[in-house]
Amino acid sequence: MDVVELLPRLVMLRFPVGQAYVWRDGPDALTLIDAGPAGSGARIVEAVTALGARPEAVRRIVVTHFHEDHAGGAAEVAALTGAEVLAHRLDAPHVRGEAPGPPPALEDWELPLHRRALSLLPPGDYEHPPHITELSDGDVLDAGGGARVLHVPGHTRGSIALHLPDEGVLFTGDTVAASPTDGTPIPSVFNLDKRQLTTSCARLADLDAKTTCFGHGDPVLKDAGGKLRAMVDAADGDTDR
Repeated sequence: MDVVELLPRLVMLRFPVGQAYVWRDGPDALTLIDAGPAGSGARIVEAVTALGARPEAVRRIVVTHFHEDHAGGAAEVAALTGAEVLAHRLDAPHVRGEAPGPPPALEDWELPLHRRALSLLPPGDYEHPPHITELSDGDVLDAGGGARVLHVPGHTRGSIALHLPDEGVLFTGDTVAASPTDGTPIPSVFNLDKRQLTTSCARLADLDAKTTCFGHGDPVLKDAGGKLRAMVDAADGDTDR
């Protein structure tokens, strides 16, 4: 796992598949956005300690959606830190392990990419957090001056983004990713409903964030809102043709 400091209060934790983020409101007030795949808990806590914080400083783990590369480590981190686990009410049953989540509607070109991604995850089932605080669109969390929860379905039914308007920071989960070729924002792959995802991407672009942190790919640290808007405009142009 790589640890990358993006801003004075923002750190990225990069795994073989996907990434998580630590937002620091103070030495005893950390928020973890996503938790990596199963087996990541101890490494995340080590990273928190290396940042000069105690494990119990992690107050909450916000899971952007139920997929294993984002939710697999949540139970481990919660057990090691005592943190509260939060997820949207539509994805919460899958994060708790009460029911399997619906599979993505893969296009043919996505099939080998999906197989490759799955091969990088730990085999077998993993521990699920039994207790989850369920979120809804418009909820505000005590982080970053008031972190707003946005329901952005499409990748999964209960996908969420987290927006810190006072800080100009947006965590998109897997609704948006960064292109592996040039780093520009692109709509995510492996989606449940592509039409919903397109609408959700437009909603995120309208926030005009300064910094955007994706579930996959390098964050955009300057003019993120403009680059998200360009992504949406390009997608609209493709639809018109």
